[in-house]
Amino acid sequence: MKLDILVFGAHPDDAELGAGATIAKEISKGKKVGIVDLTRGELGTRGSAEIRDQEAARAAKILGVAVRENMEFADGFFVNDKEHKLELIKIIRKYRPEIVLCNAVDDRHIDHARGSKLVSDACFLSGLMKIDTKMDGDDEWQEAWRPKLVYHYIQWKNLEPDFVVDVSGFIDKKTEAIMAYSSQFYDPNSDEPETPISSKNFTDSVNYRARDLGRIIGVEHAEGFTVERYVGVDSLCDLI
Repeated sequence: MKLDILVFGAHPDDAELGAGATIAKEISKGKKVGIVDLTRGELGTRGSAEIRDQEAARAAKILGVAVRENMEFADGFFVNDKEHKLELIKIIRKYRPEIVLCNAVDDRHIDHARGSKLVSDACFLSGLMKIDTKMDGDDEWQEAWRPKLVYHYIQWKNLEPDFVVDVSGFIDKKTEAIMAYSSQFYDPNSDEPETPISSKNFTDSVNYRARDLGRIIGVEHAEGFTVERYVGVDSLCDLI
């Protein structure tokens, strides 16, 4: 299956929190979008890896993504080495996305920046013909493939975006997908330990950040991204 957009997250729920409305909008426009989680989030304070698996599947169904996979790298301990890069190269060549979205380049959780660099490096290496890869159980060598664009969504830290996407009309879908992770986020009836993302303030912040970015460009809601190279447009009329 060839995808238009492949979204990577260090943990299940990263993709929804960082780019859920953009994902929903692109799918509504007929784009094929997939999500690849690097880990199962097994070190998370609340819930369990098994619960996160179920929540990720629910969120994927809500958003309508074409496919969701989990690399099962070690939460908190995966590294940016040859072994991990090769596994991601296989996935990139499998789905051949035009655009890759991935974690924030700098963030509170150490997995986010590390996952961001790992995915970015793999996207580059995936385009090198002399790196040979096969999917497990497949006899055919994969063809080299490099995504045209790699964008990084914004997470805990309020990084300055290089561009923002008008996601007006899709914030409710994003919120629904986020709240599919019911073990992780605000629940006044939960007796699990409090975490930085389990407060009502955090859940509310997802919406008010989108509203604030939208305010700046004159729309209802927006999501921000950073880039690895200049963004080009065909004409000034492409700008909002």
